[in-house]
Amino acid sequence: MQKTFSYPRFDFERPPELQSGQRGRYPVVVVGAGPVGLATAIDLAQQGQDVLLLDDDDTVSIGSRGVCYAKRTLEVLDRMGFGDEFVGKGVSWDVGRTFLREGEVFNFNLRPDSGHGRPGMINLQQYYLEDYLLRRARQLPQLRMRFKSKVVGIEAGTDQVTLHVETPEGAYTLAADWLVAADGARSPIRTQLGLDIEGQVFKDRFLIADVVMTADYPAERWFWFDPPFHPHQSVLLHKQADNVWRIDFQLGWQADPVEEKKPEHVIPRIRAMLGEGRAFELEWVSIYTFQCRRMQRFNHGRVLFAGDAAHQVSPFGARGANSGIQDADNLAWKLRLVIAGQAPPALLDTYSEERGAAADENIRNSTRSTDFITPKSAASRTFRDAVLALAADHPFARALVNSGRLSVPTWLADSRLNTPDTDIAADAFAGQMIPGAPMADAPVAVDGAHGWLLRQLGNRFHALHCTDDASRLDATAVQALRGLAGGAIGVQALVVARRGQAPGGLKTVIDTQGLVAERYDLRPGTTYLARPDQHVAARWRALDAAQVRAAVARATCNA
Repeated sequence: MQKTFSYPRFDFERPPELQSGQRGRYPVVVVGAGPVGLATAIDLAQQGQDVLLLDDDDTVSIGSRGVCYAKRTLEVLDRMGFGDEFVGKGVSWDVGRTFLREGEVFNFNLRPDSGHGRPGMINLQQYYLEDYLLRRARQLPQLRMRFKSKVVGIEAGTDQVTLHVETPEGAYTLAADWLVAADGARSPIRTQLGLDIEGQVFKDRFLIADVVMTADYPAERWFWFDPPFHPHQSVLLHKQADNVWRIDFQLGWQADPVEEKKPEHVIPRIRAMLGEGRAFELEWVSIYTFQCRRMQRFNHGRVLFAGDAAHQVSPFGARGANSGIQDADNLAWKLRLVIAGQAPPALLDTYSEERGAAADENIRNSTRSTDFITPKSAASRTFRDAVLALAADHPFARALVNSGRLSVPTWLADSRLNTPDTDIAADAFAGQMIPGAPMADAPVAVDGAHGWLLRQLGNRFHALHCTDDASRLDATAVQALRGLAGGAIGVQALVVARRGQAPGGLKTVIDTQGLVAERYDLRPGTTYLARPDQHVAARWRALDAAQVRAAVARATCNA
């Protein structure tokens, strides 16, 4: 049925274990070549870590599947080296509208202020994301990939993980110092290890239809409650690349998923929505149910779970793939430091803590959205209907309309990796960039060219130091900033200034519009420590190299 995308096929290559009959051993094995597994493997390889990626398929995902990618995910893709290409292919949007029957009752803007390098959301079919990730993966010599390689057995020991792999040319065994399981919601690895995933499965079914058509609808998220073309149910519409439109129809729990997927049932629903005069072609159809579940822990000895293997949420709110890619972003730098002996294994406990908190937040918001969209009790339905009835005319009710709270980065304010602010009132900071906050973007100039702050950060620790005129930075500060690069875990210095170029080879960015100073409450001397995953680790009103090193030690569980 697919007409807009040609699925690649990846050849099976006979692994050395089958040729020699010897068991190989690898520092990191990632299982699953979906977005999360690929992102984890790429992130590790970009940091110089050797990685082996296994997948039991030989192509990218079939159908659009994950569609919406949030600003935070786009910033991660920038660090992987293909953000511009991805955004250029996708459909950018910031505005979402919610309708009751035919009237609009609520709207939102994901990017109410300017001065950010990326839009609130990009819509792009998941197969494109995987294709871009695979292209990037092939550019990295530290990353090897094996397709048609199915993990059928696993033994997790204290010093290694043993994997039994089936291929078209026979079975073999390999050992991994560390295993990342990104093998999806059904996770064979999780099952083989006898680990539980707990939560709720919601009794409702939705039909996904990808439709190819030419239409002048705006690039916005449109959600209907009780529309005339699908009464007493809900419908969601998104524009994707290649003139593909994603439509989700609520069906109800009693719907027969086999029958509802048949074109003779799907096409009339779409025609009722679009009208008789609109030409379209049906490209892909699927049925799904909601579920909100998570593992109690995401790290079990030398096995680390990420993405849907660790947690699952209903799709309204675009929290699945976005959360999984942020898992990869949190995990990779920590795992690399542990492998290099620069951090203790306890650092991986913080992966489970921080991303477990993110999963709880996503499940909480996703469950609330699901309860609002598909109420399962008379009381919740009465509440939902009253909110929708009032929202058109009363602003207070609009805040209660919940057609899916969209993905936002998790604030790690309670992380034990943060260095708390000082209690001295004179050193108080304004704004949102507290320790644990996902870092805000802003326009800057780098070597005279326009750029963005976040594209100067990531993949290692950075110290941002503010001054008015970088060329007049005093020698003591220059020496302290340059000295941070030494030691087991070096810190890259970045001078943020209104003008000038810092001496001593220090990288300088010019705050061209004053938005860095505004968003980070900067004044001369202010210093921030940024984690490799672009979260604030610490901040001070004056530069003290010893304090910066202590904060790095705390952020890596070395304190």
